[in-house]
Order: sequence, then structure tokens, then C-alpha cells
Amino acid sequence: MTKKFLSVASMEKLFDKANIKRSSDKAKVALKVLLEDIAVSISKKAVEFARHAGRKTVKRSDIKLAVEVMGKK
Repeated sequence: MTKKFLSVASMEKLFDKANIKRSSDKAKVALKVLLEDIAVSISKKAVEFARHAGRKTVKRSDIKLAVEVMGKK
């Protein structure tokens, strides 16, 4: 099992911004897991783009392209 990096408290803040007044702990954990999985997938794809461009550094454009490409699946 890998260590996750987003906190449940962060999910509460996101829910507040979305004007969600009441939510279960399970809903917060579900969002947390989903966002972590998406972030890892985007990051891996961005690394592929950076390497393809001959760079070791991932740039903002790599992230944006990864999101765009993944959204088309």
C-alpha cells in the first residue's frame, strides 16, 4: 500500500468551496482517493512528455498537455 498525500481536511475545504453543507467521511475519503489517483496519472503522463522532449524537468505545459490528452480518453 502506498502512502497517500492529500488530507481529509483538504477535502473538507474543497467541499466548503463547492458549497456542500453536509457530507459523510466516506464521501471525503472517496474524493481524496480519486483525486490522488488522477494526480498520479497526470504526473506520470507529464513525465513521459518531458522525457520525449529530452528534458528531465516537468513543465507546466507538460501538465496541461497531460490533462488535455487524458481528457480525450
